[in-house]
Amino acid sequence: MSPRPYSMAHRDLAAEQTRARIMRAARELLSDPAGISAFTIEAVAKQARVARMTVYYQFQSKRGLLEALFDDVARGGEMARLKDAFREPDPRKALDEFIARFVFFWSSDRLIIRRLRSLGALDPEIDEGLRARDDRRRHGLQVIFGRLFQGQSTVPSEQGEEFVDILQMLTSFETYDQLAGNERSAAEVASRVQKLAWRLLGWSSEGRNGGLYG
Repeated sequence: MSPRPYSMAHRDLAAEQTRARIMRAARELLSDPAGISAFTIEAVAKQARVARMTVYYQFQSKRGLLEALFDDVARGGEMARLKDAFREPDPRKALDEFIARFVFFWSSDRLIIRRLRSLGALDPEIDEGLRARDDRRRHGLQVIFGRLFQGQSTVPSEQGEEFVDILQMLTSFETYDQLAGNERSAAEVASRVQKLAWRLLGWSSEGRNGGLYG
């Protein structure tokens, strides 16, 4: 039997282990009290005990490394369950689930997410990747908003966009971070954001009241 399949499997395993070590090093540096100033490719390589070029080989760029880290955070924050919001037949419950999913995600690795977003303010390439993620969140809100007012002609398109703008703000990390402070749980923040969304839509906790656009 040729040893080739075994050798390839061994190399693949080694590459996965190296990638995991680099990701772990990136997390450790972003969690460092020194903050984002300590985060460089060179520092990540040193922390992971690999060559600088190994980091580039695995992730191509600093943005590639941070995108992979954000994807890893998303898995830990169970963002795969966001699809449950779009499977919910009641659009109001769908919006509640959408809000709860994002609040849970933001709370799952708060410091890392805060620092990833801070890096976006300093690096246009990283900012581009974060904006793309925010755009996907906005698209999800547009889908749910369309379901909420399906068949109604009382909401002009420009007001609909304003509606989505506000919902995007309410579901942002920055809103979560402010509302959570040092004391509020994810459940408490989710409840507050849901109630703010209901008021925007003209609902009370008992049901729709026909408020803002009703």
